[in-house]
Amino acid sequence: MRFLVAESETAQDRADRRERAGKSSGESFQATLEQMAPGAEVTRVEPADADGDQLSADEIAAYDAVFLTGSPLHVYDDAPEVERQLAFMRAVFDSGVPSFGSCAGLQVAVAAAGGRVRKMPERLEAAVGRRITTTEAGRDHPLLAGRAPAWDAASVHGDEVEELPEGALLLATNGVTRVQAVEIRHGNGVFWGVQYHPELSPGEIASAIRAQGASLVEEGLASDEAAVEQRAVLLDRIQRDPDDHAARWELGVDDEFAHEDRRRLEIANFIAAIPTLRAGGGKDRR
Repeated sequence: MRFLVAESETAQDRADRRERAGKSSGESFQATLEQMAPGAEVTRVEPADADGDQLSADEIAAYDAVFLTGSPLHVYDDAPEVERQLAFMRAVFDSGVPSFGSCAGLQVAVAAAGGRVRKMPERLEAAVGRRITTTEAGRDHPLLAGRAPAWDAASVHGDEVEELPEGALLLATNGVTRVQAVEIRHGNGVFWGVQYHPELSPGEIASAIRAQGASLVEEGLASDEAAVEQRAVLLDRIQRDPDDHAARWELGVDDEFAHEDRRRLEIANFIAAIPTLRAGGGKDRR
């Protein structure tokens, strides 16, 4: 297969993340895909950049699937880098190539298809998204095949979907963020996305919350930055040993979060569905 990974980060965001975590969000996603689909050809592009890759729908059509990464991008900002991202996503929909996105990747797809995104009105969702559950539409949806009735997932975001595009299917939700998983059929294409981060390891989540320690205290999620560090240490321990039961108990997570194959389930389900999604294009499956 040929996969196209689109960085949702700006050049400065990529540099900052490389410094603290060793990889940009796109490089993390690329490494995940190369591990999950050995032999796949994975190309990474940077459509947010002024001198980045603005592929046409015809050029995108040469790929089997497109993946959109997370980032600090706010899709409601009136900024050139946002408009470039949205233009890229509209070309993805026009191409008919199935796409998948997490966090900001989901939000870009929502906005490109006519929905709305906002800053979360109360507080961030950080480190672990708790008690995510399927909706009626999500119970039998192939994106969530094999998921438990409720699960926790790696999650770091301060924006959320306010309104889904017309005809989108809400597949999963929780008490913090109403839109946790969705299917969007728009133009010629289909997008599956999640607000959480199935592509990220516990260690990468630890790095992210360390970088946002002051914000997490300000938002009332942690009593002080020492508490953020304590949470990050537990995530690092699970990174080293997914069966560290003491760390899992203290963090309050199970196999759905700690074990790599369970964390990545939505990506695996999407990859398995690519041939069917390509054949169906943007047609309504209901």
